[in-house]
Amino acid sequence: MKRILSKSIQSLYIAAGFLFILIGAIGIFLPLLPTTPFLLLAAFCLSRGSEKFHNWLLNHKVLGPPIQDWNRNKIIRPRHKAMAVIMILLTSLVVFLKPTIPFAGKMAYLALILGVLSFILTRKSR
Repeated sequence: MKRILSKSIQSLYIAAGFLFILIGAIGIFLPLLPTTPFLLLAAFCLSRGSEKFHNWLLNHKVLGPPIQDWNRNKIIRPRHKAMAVIMILLTSLVVFLKPTIPFAGKMAYLALILGVLSFILTRKSR
């Protein structure tokens, strides 16, 4: 029973990993989706589900470098950092300009994005 549960959990991790890869890959072309966080989630899931798929992702010529940068030195490349900040700020305009979102919701969102922006901006770029 334990072995079956273990295989089931591994399968869930693999499925989640590929879902996050798909979302991250869409984010390469769709500026509102951040690519790197989804790739990091995918790497985490695949590291739990399959060493083979995890190694494939880390060694992928397009998807691998941002993950390797983060794993090795906790680096977010300047271009990725700038894109993340710009997209967060543009998305925030929608939230703050929408009159149907309550003030408390806007303040909670503000606290969240300030935390995310401070995290992004305090990471090394090189």
